[in-house]
Amino acid sequence: MSVTESGRPDVRLRRARWVVLLFALVAAVATALAGGLVGVLGEDDATRAALGALGVTLFCSAQAGALYAVLTPSVGEPARRRRLVAFLLAAAASVPLVGPADADDWETWAWLGGPLAGSAPLLLGRVAGTALAAVAVGVSALVGWWTGGSVPTYVLLTLINAITVAALCGVPMWLWDLLVEAREGRVAQARLAATEERLRFARDVHDLLGHTLSVIALKTELAARLAPVDGDRAGREAEEARALAASALNEMRQVVHGYRTVDLTGQLDAIRRVLESSGVRCTVTGSAGSLPEQVSALLIPVLREASTNVLRHSRARWCTIDIGREGDEVRMTVINDGATGDGPDAHSSGLRGLADRLAEAGGTLRSDRDGDTFTLDVTLAVRP
Repeated sequence: MSVTESGRPDVRLRRARWVVLLFALVAAVATALAGGLVGVLGEDDATRAALGALGVTLFCSAQAGALYAVLTPSVGEPARRRRLVAFLLAAAASVPLVGPADADDWETWAWLGGPLAGSAPLLLGRVAGTALAAVAVGVSALVGWWTGGSVPTYVLLTLINAITVAALCGVPMWLWDLLVEAREGRVAQARLAATEERLRFARDVHDLLGHTLSVIALKTELAARLAPVDGDRAGREAEEARALAASALNEMRQVVHGYRTVDLTGQLDAIRRVLESSGVRCTVTGSAGSLPEQVSALLIPVLREASTNVLRHSRARWCTIDIGREGDEVRMTVINDGATGDGPDAHSSGLRGLADRLAEAGGTLRSDRDGDTFTLDVTLAVRP
């Protein structure tokens, strides 16, 4: 099961997985069940009909259990292995039970052999599944010969059913894999952006403090050595070390302040590039360069939270960011599609916290969902 970065299960992916699972089960089991029952109901001999019904029931139930075990990550390996063995045994038992049912008019076992061959690669993997599929086609030919039916017809019907089931089961699973990979890529992209920012900050801190701290260490060591023989010079060295430390502290404060009040225009450009690299078409309008520093400092956390929610908690294909100023009021609007659900979810607490911070500064933050379109609207008063 896919999870979000916070460790909670991704509800949308969980629902999509259930849809794929049910589709695969219905596609594979319904084919065998429908074709098998037609042959059983057409059998005139009551004993053969009863045995055929038993064989079809065992085969379909075991096939459903095996598919569920393989397609459900929470099922352990021992349980998965047991269900696969049960399905193989049920498939083997279906040959003598179902094969003779209405063999004169209906190739009954071919309707079981086809789903067996079609679902085999999904259950056992490519190599073992292909081998089992070939065995199923061969057994179908033998059943046709044994029951006096047309061997080519048995083989052809088995192949047609196998291809149909493989397509109905395999294509949704392929699309599911693509969906999971795309989701994981989005989460990785968001993590990468945050990691790159941390690394950039770490490099700046290292460049700023590395040399200064080395000089301070040398001067304090020199002052300690000079203290017993030349107190005046030791004092001067210690004073220089103190001055260097104060200067480094001031520079560090400036660096941290610069990161907290990073240029809004640069932040908009960085967020646009991150969204577009994740497959979200991003359009930025308005002018952010002329805004006061205190306004930019309040808008940037909201902008980061909004972009994070677009990446992690939506299936957005496009996003628009507009920043404008009218008189003494600044307004920022972020709109994206791909929103799902109804009402606030677990990740909305970040926006609530930002709304409280904006309220302290006399601003407002509102969010609204219209269908799959999510709108985040921020207004701030420009104070002298």
